[in-house]
Amino acid sequence: MSTDFQQARFALGLRLRELRTEGGLTGRQLAERLGWTQSKVSKLETGRQTATHEDLRAWADGVEQAEAAAELSTRLRAFETQSRSWRRQLASGHRPVQDRLTVEYEQSAVMRAWESSVVVGMLQTADYARHVFETFAELYRSPRDIEEAVNARVRRQELLYRRGKRFHVVLWEAALRARLCPPAVMVAQLDRLSSAVGLDNVTLGIVPFEAALDLPPANAFWIHDERLVVTEDWHAELWLDDPDSIALYLRVWESLNRSAVHGPAAQRVIARCRQSLDAP
Repeated sequence: MSTDFQQARFALGLRLRELRTEGGLTGRQLAERLGWTQSKVSKLETGRQTATHEDLRAWADGVEQAEAAAELSTRLRAFETQSRSWRRQLASGHRPVQDRLTVEYEQSAVMRAWESSVVVGMLQTADYARHVFETFAELYRSPRDIEEAVNARVRRQELLYRRGKRFHVVLWEAALRARLCPPAVMVAQLDRLSSAVGLDNVTLGIVPFEAALDLPPANAFWIHDERLVVTEDWHAELWLDDPDSIALYLRVWESLNRSAVHGPAAQRVIARCRQSLDAP
């Protein structure tokens, strides 16, 4: 969890406490009124637990200041757009997450991606995507709506062929070699990548292991129209829309792209990885 996220949650907790005291209620009295435990009230006020929008509406009603619900929800949305924990996002499964991402892709004209460990979702085969979703459903103990999530991801790939869209994707060679699926599935996935090199709307770069790097090949991210960055960590997904962060990620992407090979040279790296799957 980012420091900014913690500070925003703490500030929201202070506002909740302020509303409670203005209403002349103790923490115990408010908890009884809402049918909550006193510890939940305490955790929300001290920023140790993230409120839901339902929690905030209940709080506003409980302190008899229903008009404050909109303000509280606005505060919550402001830092939810920055840090979205996987635990909360995946509570209803992987399909809703895919649908929310599709909205951003629909709204974007130029997208840049960096991925160091897996093939980006926009270029995944259905079989490869299925293994990825199964891996993360197990990790996060999330609902196993695997087929629905795969179908949503594959449908989003129709945007690769839509007029007015541009996709600039850079992958580290490690993403082409990570054995997250059986060899036969990986072979088909590498063939899919090879065919993507020739797509009109797609520029695919591969950073070979032997390439000189100005920066370490760290976490994955997408940049949407220089207005939004979506990046991932193990605990959460970050949605960043401030100009400084966007400018930083653009510099990172441009640096990694300078280390990448494209066109026939990228095809040769893909072919090299494919041949390794045939080795005894």
